[in-house]
Amino acid sequence: MDPARMNGQPCLKGTRLTVRRILELVSLYLDRDELKREFPELDDDGIRQALAFAAANLDDRSFPLAESA
Repeated sequence: MDPARMNGQPCLKGTRLTVRRILELVSLYLDRDELKREFPELDDDGIRQALAFAAANLDDRSFPLAESA
């Protein structure tokens, strides 16, 4: 993250592709090869990095199930 680039949003290193944008693209392009043709700066490793970053920054809490009456 760089405050001077993309308003400090986390980006794939060396690009202006934000993690959020990469996640959106992965959900829109079912064909990874098509995605990589449209965005040649994005490769499999970059996609994995974006997914890993997003997963690491999600809140993963467990809640007990309510007891049924």
